[in-house]
Amino acid sequence: PPLTEERRKELVKQVKKMGEEFKVAIRNVRREANDELKKQKKDKEISEDDMIRLQDEAQKATDTFIKKIDEVAAGKEKEVMEV
Repeated sequence: PPLTEERRKELVKQVKKMGEEFKVAIRNVRREANDELKKQKKDKEISEDDMIRLQDEAQKATDTFIKKIDEVAAGKEKEVMEV
């Protein structure tokens, strides 16, 4: 049977929630990586320049993945709302 508008809206809400959960998970990985880099710098295992460079790389990767999540979620929302 075809989806009702109400059911479509519920599915869109679920898609948004899942997208947000994935983004939070990615940010948590970035935070953990940054914490580890700070610890390594404190223990003199890496230089400040290396720490900053690696933090920038982690941020770029985070931005890339979050953008991809947003694109996939938007596409799925559009797909669900099509009648």
